[in-house]
Amino acid sequence: MTDDFSMASAYAGPNAGPVDDARFKAHRAWRAAETIKRLSDRLIGVGPVGIGLDGVLAWVPGVGLAYGLGAGGLLLFHAIHARAAPATVGRMAAYLAADNLSDTVPVLGWAIDTVFPGHLMAAKALQKDIEARHGLPEEVAQERARKKRGLFRRKRD
Repeated sequence: MTDDFSMASAYAGPNAGPVDDARFKAHRAWRAAETIKRLSDRLIGVGPVGIGLDGVLAWVPGVGLAYGLGAGGLLLFHAIHARAAPATVGRMAAYLAADNLSDTVPVLGWAIDTVFPGHLMAAKALQKDIEARHGLPEEVAQERARKKRGLFRRKRD
């Protein structure tokens, strides 16, 4: 374990090692990315189109950029903390840079920021990286398995 103040030590069993701690941190980053994804770009969603705080706040000069930088910084912090692949972190940074640079152009840039889901794309990139290395968080995997059963499939309980 990393230190006595680690959240993982509170949840891990007595025989938990560094792999369990890394998996716990990665799954915590996955959940944080899910929250940021929903708040920033999918607060209100209709089909494949959604709008969130990033799109609404883009129309307030300075506030949209501050929110975008803060949420993007938090995503990158979680990616580094979860030890995401450098290629994933680079791709996330590119999505977030494109999203935040559009905020610097009045009106047209704000309109672009309203419809460009930069935080959503960065969060999905982080989640895919975590899923490939550590799998889904347990509760998410159970929920997805429950949804895949469908109406006419046999239950495996």
